[in-house]
Amino acid sequence: MQSTDLGNKESGKIWHRKPSPATRDGIIVNIIHNTSDYHPKVLRFLNVAFDGSGDCLIAGDHQGNIYTFELPGNRFNLVQRTAQACTALAFSLRRKSEFLVALADYSVKCFDTVTKELVSWMRGHESSVSSISVHASGRYAITTSSDTAQLWDLDTFQRKRKLNIRQSVGIQKVFFLPLSNTILSCFKDNSIFAWECDTLFCKYQLPAPPESSSVSYKVFAVTRDGRILAAGGKSNHLHLWCLEATQLFRIIQMPTKVRAVRHLEFLPDSFDAGSNQVSNRNVSYATFGERSHHSTHLYSAIDDIHPPPPPPMIEDLPKNTLNSNDLKMKMMSGRIQRPAKSRESKIQTRILKQDLTGNLENKENELSEGLNKKRLQILLKSYGEYPTKYRMFIWRSLLQLPENHTAFSSLVDKGTHVAHLSLQKKYPIKSRKLLRVLQRTLSALAHWSSVLSDTPYLPLLAFPFVKLFQNNQLICFEVVATLIINWCQHWFEYFPNPPINILSMIENVLAFHDKELLQHFIDRDVTSQLYAWPLLETVFSEVLTREEWLRLFDNVFSNHPSFLLMTVVAYNTCCRAPLLNCTLKDDFEYFFHHRNNLDINVVIREAYRLMETTPASIHPSSVLDAFVALTKGQYPVFNQYPKFIVDYQTQERERRNDELDFLRERQTVENMQAEVEQRAEDEAWYKRQELLRRAEETRREMLLQEEKMLQQKQRLAAVKRELKIKEINLQDASRRHLLKLQQDRREMELRRLEDEIERKGQMRDQEIVAPTKDLEMRQLELESQKWLYEKDLTRNQEAVTKEIREDADAHRRKVALEEHVFQKLLETSQTQSTETQKWKEAEEKEFHLQSEKKAAALSDASRKWFLQQEISAALEHAGNPLHEASSCLPQTSPLSEGSEMDPSAQMFLNRKTTGWGSMEQDLLKKVRNLRQRLTAQAQNRCQTPHLLTT
Repeated sequence: MQSTDLGNKESGKIWHRKPSPATRDGIIVNIIHNTSDYHPKVLRFLNVAFDGSGDCLIAGDHQGNIYTFELPGNRFNLVQRTAQACTALAFSLRRKSEFLVALADYSVKCFDTVTKELVSWMRGHESSVSSISVHASGRYAITTSSDTAQLWDLDTFQRKRKLNIRQSVGIQKVFFLPLSNTILSCFKDNSIFAWECDTLFCKYQLPAPPESSSVSYKVFAVTRDGRILAAGGKSNHLHLWCLEATQLFRIIQMPTKVRAVRHLEFLPDSFDAGSNQVSNRNVSYATFGERSHHSTHLYSAIDDIHPPPPPPMIEDLPKNTLNSNDLKMKMMSGRIQRPAKSRESKIQTRILKQDLTGNLENKENELSEGLNKKRLQILLKSYGEYPTKYRMFIWRSLLQLPENHTAFSSLVDKGTHVAHLSLQKKYPIKSRKLLRVLQRTLSALAHWSSVLSDTPYLPLLAFPFVKLFQNNQLICFEVVATLIINWCQHWFEYFPNPPINILSMIENVLAFHDKELLQHFIDRDVTSQLYAWPLLETVFSEVLTREEWLRLFDNVFSNHPSFLLMTVVAYNTCCRAPLLNCTLKDDFEYFFHHRNNLDINVVIREAYRLMETTPASIHPSSVLDAFVALTKGQYPVFNQYPKFIVDYQTQERERRNDELDFLRERQTVENMQAEVEQRAEDEAWYKRQELLRRAEETRREMLLQEEKMLQQKQRLAAVKRELKIKEINLQDASRRHLLKLQQDRREMELRRLEDEIERKGQMRDQEIVAPTKDLEMRQLELESQKWLYEKDLTRNQEAVTKEIREDADAHRRKVALEEHVFQKLLETSQTQSTETQKWKEAEEKEFHLQSEKKAAALSDASRKWFLQQEISAALEHAGNPLHEASSCLPQTSPLSEGSEMDPSAQMFLNRKTTGWGSMEQDLLKKVRNLRQRLTAQAQNRCQTPHLLTT
């Protein structure tokens, strides 16, 4: 046999050599857990559970260390340290890596072996959980303690059902039958019931065992097919029950040395198909967990490990004649009925019913979940608040919430209350989920007590708790209901007005402890409805932060209901300095509706001081009752309010509702009438639409016909267009052919014209040759005539020059004479007029003389120029007879149109020209005739190429 010490290791091997079972007792390995602290000790394992495959097991010791042992992989791992002893384990869940563990604080937790993280935390038991049974599907689990059994949904980890019993009758074990939907509940009085899992309908009850073999059942085992139940306890007898026939069919007596059976298990057989047939050897018993055993043993399941013990005594019993129909029972809400008891049988039964009054026999300071109120108060005064992680758990324990699921469901099923249908308009909350939870909670409160339907400040009172418990509406409702019953005592006596009596108590306490502040309030006309009521109706949620509010209500829920009123007084006294500085009523209203710079710990300490120092005569505790928890099963009746006012308001609301119903009905009738009229109009409109539709169809058909015709026209136009294109193409081809013929004809004509022009050019060249020869002869003649003309011209020029010289000499003599006469006249003038006249005459004579000189000079120049031009023109025509006609024209003379001539000179020139000789005139005529002939010939030559080019 091998032995493995886990020590402080978190993982390791289970065995270090090949395992082999011991020949004497079949032990494969002995696993122990020794600590290596200063005082070493052995930690004993309390619970072990296998998974569904049997290859892995989980074990927990009394210090909360939980290990997993993987047998095929030869590994163990520390998966969780819970710091408290585990009382039950379950390892066959739907998610293979998760397991359930029941702890000493009565809670059940679900952990993951892979991530080693907490998956869920389930609370609800008030005593130690002794067993955990998991459904074959892995979806449901049943946890059993001595006073209750609870059914859990492992998908949501929410509690579905809870079984409560009388204190005198304890629960031994509640578990699922294998491969079925049946729950078997075993009680300490040996009564055994079978229930349907889905409906919780009682299927049957097993009869009481015979008195000759009375056994106090402690342990149970069921075959894998769920047909046979084995039960044992503090006796050496084992009872085998046939669950199909609901009868005890066999009693097995163990050896005399066996005093009690601690554990029962059916061993599987390879050929019994899971029925675990009962023989002399395959019902095993064990004494697991004795004092001397601090370890876990793994046994081999081989049959021939050691010789079997002596066969036990087996006693077969006759069949019971009880009718199974007589043992049927039904389960009703609020009360569970046991099956009717037959007169012939002597079976002892117990009546099960839910605990409706709660645990009233507990001490005043003992709370549920094993907490103590005094110790919590000491803890609270030491740290000022409860731990955040456990605050909700402590509040539920302090308030002793019953968690009446059925009663709360009945309230919620009534739907949204009429008073809270328009809640969103009054309180526009951004979060739709939070608004729905608030509306549902307020509606449940209104259905619970009618006064709460007309309480205007109820949303303000409940909102912080709704926001805190929005994921658990049942707890939220019960917390608010507990707050109303205990901390809102006497609030509704003056309904619908604020609680004047409560505000008076607050004012009396404030007058006793701070008269100056109260007098300041009185002087400023500030009543308790302004400095106290806003804090109460909002339960300080407007003036405190979330953390401050939680810290405050840690103290409120841990003390007498009067502590809340003392907190109002403490808040005012701690803020006395800013309050004394306020003078306007609006400032006071703002102060008590907004957060202020204040230490909540100071307020809480002041509230505790007021609780201790306030005289009993004015102390609110003398008027307010002590804390009373909600009752289990059904919620208590809350009627601490003036019923006639609430009834009147209810009647008024009903009357308003009736009026609204009447108005709605009238509106409905009007709507129906309007609907009828509208329907008639609709029918007429439909008829018109039908006519229009038919007309539209007719028009559409016409349009279709027109479209068809248009299409035909388009096809015809297309055909015409194609024919036209063909015609144009033919015309174009013919035109191109005609143009080609015309072009050929023109080319022939041009060739003919070119030949004709060439012929005429040759003829013209022949015609030009003869005149050229004539011109050459004429040129020779002209040259001879030129020589003669130049000779005569020279002789005439000399004569003209001599005559001009003589005229000039005469003119000079005449001028000298005139000047001489002029001088004499100037000298001999007697009168000024005479002189002037002579002067004028002299000037005229001088001007006439100068004109004659100019005329003579111009005449000589003109004559010379004219002769030179005529001679040069004649020579030019004689030398270049083919020059163009334009070049044969004479150039502009000095006496042309652009020149100016004195009239006297013109007269002299005419006279000189007329006086030329006949020889010169004849010469001029000949020159002119010659020039005309040459010009004509030149023009003819110039016109001939033009004709050719044309």
